[in-house]
Amino acid sequence: MKKILVLGLSTLVASTLMAKDITIGVIVPLTGSIAGYGQMAKKGIDVAHEMKSKLKNGDTIKLVYIDNAGDKAQTANAVNRAIDKDKVTAIIGALTSNNSLVVAPIIKKAHIPAVAPVATNVIVTKNNPYMNRACFIDSFQGKVAAKFAYNNLHAKTAVVVIDKAQSYSAGLAKNFMKDYTKMGGKVVKRVFITSGDKDFKAVLSTIKSANPDVVYAPIYAPEMALMLKQAKMLGIKKPFLAGDGVSDLKTLVGVAKDASNGLMFSDHFNETAAPTKLSKEFVTKYHEEYKESVPSFAANGADSYFIIVNAMNKCGNHVTSECVAKNIRQTKKLEGVTGYITIGNTGNPIKSAVINKVENGKAVYKATVNP
Repeated sequence: MKKILVLGLSTLVASTLMAKDITIGVIVPLTGSIAGYGQMAKKGIDVAHEMKSKLKNGDTIKLVYIDNAGDKAQTANAVNRAIDKDKVTAIIGALTSNNSLVVAPIIKKAHIPAVAPVATNVIVTKNNPYMNRACFIDSFQGKVAAKFAYNNLHAKTAVVVIDKAQSYSAGLAKNFMKDYTKMGGKVVKRVFITSGDKDFKAVLSTIKSANPDVVYAPIYAPEMALMLKQAKMLGIKKPFLAGDGVSDLKTLVGVAKDASNGLMFSDHFNETAAPTKLSKEFVTKYHEEYKESVPSFAANGADSYFIIVNAMNKCGNHVTSECVAKNIRQTKKLEGVTGYITIGNTGNPIKSAVINKVENGKAVYKATVNP
């Protein structure tokens, strides 16, 4: 009996001594024009970390946040710092497509896996076994918007607004137009803006003259807010449809006020349609922590974390970047916040999308569209 007790204590002591810190770098914009997105993602990642802060082998997971300010040059510096200074095993980020395209070649060379929360541009993960994402891709999101515009809104004509500075916007617009015209819709005009623009009166005058059934604008919240506000001033009453880039409702509604009402957008998550047990647990904990509803960027940030942790757990006592990279690509029916997640050799998950509509400052769930 004593021998068994001593043996048990020895094993416990040994496992305690073997336990170590495993570092995940998190590269998101905490300052700059899209800081709202990064702050939402951070909240979701922090809650996910509180829910699972240790691996099954006893290792403690340490998060290191690095602000890239939504800037490409700062993103490159952040990735190099995470790898060289912080010695990360894996990376969450960068958040959006433009910056994730900067991350991809650096981590490929260093053999460090990354999961981008909301980088939907198709080419982000192309030919790169280390770059992955927690979100659907633009080819799917564009199809979702096209189907909703044509079938649900019965829109036969559309004007498409494209942000020339964002690969996210260009990719989503391209996929929307391809599927929309294939269904029989007609794109009567394409208009272009640039991130940071403040005056959209000329663009809106063109839209008004074209008189479309719907305006599809896959742009970010700061520009969309100003556009909706100015559209109301010009008396434009056509429905606006967007992508997940407008889901920063704090920015959108804060600027556009009631002009934001009626905006519809494809998104990754709505808490009223929480699809898994983990979703419900996460939503409850998030509410307790922040006293607010869960934005989709928080949900995808959390899923990025859970994907990496799941891969790390499959590595047992030998958690290396190569092992984590391999196991991310073998994720099958993982219970996440946004649903059950499967990731194959492309690094792109198979998952559903939701359509939300802004009503009185809130994102109201309208529909789920499956792949």
